[in-house]
Amino acid sequence: MFINSWFNFLRRIFLILIFCVSLWVTHPLNGIAEINTDRYDGNIFVVYAGNGSLVPSRLTLKQSFERELPVILVYYLDDNSDSKEFAFIVSRFQEFYGRAASIIPVNIDTIPTKEKYQPDEVGYYYQGAIPQTVVLNQEKEIIFDQVGQVEFEEVDDILRDLFNLLPRSKSVELKKKTFNEFNSELVPQNK
Repeated sequence: MFINSWFNFLRRIFLILIFCVSLWVTHPLNGIAEINTDRYDGNIFVVYAGNGSLVPSRLTLKQSFERELPVILVYYLDDNSDSKEFAFIVSRFQEFYGRAASIIPVNIDTIPTKEKYQPDEVGYYYQGAIPQTVVLNQEKEIIFDQVGQVEFEEVDDILRDLFNLLPRSKSVELKKKTFNEFNSELVPQNK
């Protein structure tokens, strides 16, 4: 009897160990976010840009049009390495233009599948690749549309023109100051 209970105990321990090892082998990096993988790590704006206020967006595209606001649409996926790297740039758009423009990050998995979209629907501007950045002016005209990662300065130039701001060459020059692996800040350059 003692041998049977001891054997059952060892068999249970062995099965638990096999189960734990199989979990570890199939998911060895659970809890570790990796920017260079196409694995889901959570909301990319929280994890990689430190900005959970982007999703969900403050206004819909239709509401933005009704308020005659310029719109910055950014198409992304949470489990795409290019989108993960681009999340920080989208956060910068909000930092500088969040009060003057409507910034709408769109997870492409949430776009309803339809034959045809209306201009006030986010599916209307999507080209089928990510990340994609689209800037619409107050008249709902596309003034910038590019697939792939874009530099902040490229979109900033478009927005400076849209808002009649001084060009970067005539304003305080900003330089990136990195303070960790994913985030940096723009600070006046020392001369």
